Amino acid sequence: MSLDRALRALARFVFAHRRAIVVVTGVGIVAAGIFGAQVTKKTSQGGFDASTEQSIRAATVLQNDLHGGQPNLILLVTAHDGSVDSPSVAAAGRALTARLAAEPNMANVMSYWSLGSVPVLRSAHGSQALILGRIVGNQDQIVRREPAVIAGLGYVPSAVAIRAGGFGPAFQEVNSVVERDLVRAELVAIPLTAVLLLFVFGSAIAALMPLTIGGVAVVGTLFVLRLLTGFTPVSVFAVNLTTALGLGLAIDYSLFVVSRFREELAAGREADAALEATLASAGRTVAGSALTVAAALSVLLVFPLMFLQSFAYAGVAVSLLAGLAALVVLPAILGLLGHRVNALVVWRRSVHPPAVGSRTAALVMRRPVVVIVVVVGALAVLGSPFLGLKLGYLDYRVLPPSNHVRQTTDVLTKEFGSSQGAALAVVAPGVRPSQQDTVAQYGKRLSLLSGVARVDTESGVFVHGGQVPIAAGYVSQFRSDHGTWLSVVPSVDPLSPAGEHLVTEIRAGPKPFPVLVGGLPAQFVDSNAVITSRLPLALGLIAAISFLLLLFLFRSLLIPLKALVLNVLSLSATFGAMVWIFQQGHLSGLLDFTATGSLTATMPILMFCVAFGLSMDYEVFLISRIKERHDQGYDTRDAVATGLQQTGRIVTAAALLMSVVLLALVSSGISFMKLFGVGLTLAVLMDAFVIRGLLVPAFMRLAGPANWWMPRFGQFHARRRPNPSIDDRRTTPGREPRPKPPQPVLVGPERTRS
Repeated sequence: MSLDRALRALARFVFAHRRAIVVVTGVGIVAAGIFGAQVTKKTSQGGFDASTEQSIRAATVLQNDLHGGQPNLILLVTAHDGSVDSPSVAAAGRALTARLAAEPNMANVMSYWSLGSVPVLRSAHGSQALILGRIVGNQDQIVRREPAVIAGLGYVPSAVAIRAGGFGPAFQEVNSVVERDLVRAELVAIPLTAVLLLFVFGSAIAALMPLTIGGVAVVGTLFVLRLLTGFTPVSVFAVNLTTALGLGLAIDYSLFVVSRFREELAAGREADAALEATLASAGRTVAGSALTVAAALSVLLVFPLMFLQSFAYAGVAVSLLAGLAALVVLPAILGLLGHRVNALVVWRRSVHPPAVGSRTAALVMRRPVVVIVVVVGALAVLGSPFLGLKLGYLDYRVLPPSNHVRQTTDVLTKEFGSSQGAALAVVAPGVRPSQQDTVAQYGKRLSLLSGVARVDTESGVFVHGGQVPIAAGYVSQFRSDHGTWLSVVPSVDPLSPAGEHLVTEIRAGPKPFPVLVGGLPAQFVDSNAVITSRLPLALGLIAAISFLLLLFLFRSLLIPLKALVLNVLSLSATFGAMVWIFQQGHLSGLLDFTATGSLTATMPILMFCVAFGLSMDYEVFLISRIKERHDQGYDTRDAVATGLQQTGRIVTAAALLMSVVLLALVSSGISFMKLFGVGLTLAVLMDAFVIRGLLVPAFMRLAGPANWWMPRFGQFHARRRPNPSIDDRRTTPGREPRPKPPQPVLVGPERTRS
């Protein structure tokens, strides 16, 4: 059965069972909403590393076998008066250290005072000192336990003030910010979208359709994610994608379906016939788009990072559910409403495209070469910063400068020379106590490396090759019955190229015993290596899958090739803008983020897959209308012009509405979510207005009949089925007559019917 016949059969089935479908969907959404409402409580933090990376293996051995690890909770203690060595402040510091050590799930608690005034834990001006500790557990457990640990400190002595920093508070704060941002984004995006939909449709009933389908897609996806949390970790950040992408795709698909349904009604068809014609045309577009978006996002599964795989789960689920809802639930509702879809008119507008689409089409058709040269040149200029892309890693700087945890960690970095939690952990399992001198020599050699501030070992602390006095209680944490480990504190930015070089130098350098090198700088190196190694496979898969889907939909060899080339051009310009804004720091004050000189490595990959899928959304819609006109007998020039005219308003509206949803993410307090929102908004607008509005019709105008060429093999050979109403006429060779377009029909009480 062909896709056309299958969609017509689906339309007849949906119309016949429209009431049952609506009732079952309503009951199902209520049940799914109840179950999926707590999904954020079951999701996981992080997921930016693969379990096979050396840094993660080092962390596992360090925690499970050596019962050690870098401090993930750092208390910055500030004396109200005098120095941290005054009797009252020292007493307060010892009391806080004892309380923290008594807390459940805490280990390796030490402080400036408990270790006998260790200099490295005291600020240069003497008014601040540190209490260090490690919240035991995996990343999710650390985040969940951190609030209870801080609350357990209770009363703070009047002589001091304390602020919490380090990995635990930072990621707990990220978790809280994400939850607040999600609620705020929904509160902004949904009402604004509803108002814009009223403007687009002119009818309150029609405007409710996209929001209804969006609700079905989002709630259904949250249900799926909640189920998945029982089997595999799912990143909390995937929930943001579910809301934004689900609502955006539902708006797009509903616009396509509802607009076509209203056109068919205005042409004089009854609801059942209008529904069948709608699914045979717009339904094909929705099905193709949903499959393409899902395929693009499924490619994220090739990366062994929980963060990216979670976005694949969410993206595939929400795109398929949005498409299914637009093909089944929405037609059932439209079948019940019939002409009442135009009820509750807010303002009257024509069902058919305005003249502005004709003017744009005429401009592109007259000067295709000029359009291509100018637009491609502009996109190349926009994309030029992309050549300087640098990949980075997630750290506390994803929080806004105004955040209290961010401010505390900034103070720690400034006053204590480096972040105490960003040191390299050189793990040496199996090293015996009798090898203490060997450990000391190795630590001394590491301290001489460029970019190393100091090396802490079981044998002592080494700075630039010399050993400094230190309390025995401090160094005891580096020895266990199963081995030893060394903490290499960098003097350079741990996530900079210098930090990356330090990791490489330690791993490649001479070692007296086998070691695993972990810590934040090592995670940065390993994560980038995993991503770059899988990138060619991911790009190849997304290109191949998209090509085959478009080949199947349009029976053309040139159209999918053109789509791939133009998508790459568009996305290069988008990424160029993101490098200029987020890597180089332009607009950082306006957007309230800190530029680190790089982009979090996972985000360009994620943005590419999402933006690639969304761009195919408009590609399928535009080319479907053009091909529909071509199959009716229009020549290529007229088919392109008419298709552009008929889709221009809807694509423009869909892009603007999608942008409203995505821009809501810009209000996030997390910098890489801002990057996600700004980048995808720019990609959607550029694709709708520049690529589909100008470049696609210009290229198709130049290609002419070659647009529809297909090698003669199997079922993929492109045969244009004759249209008796046109082909039986006497025509001028090479130029088929254009059927007279339907006259504008008003919706509302003054609507006319054929």
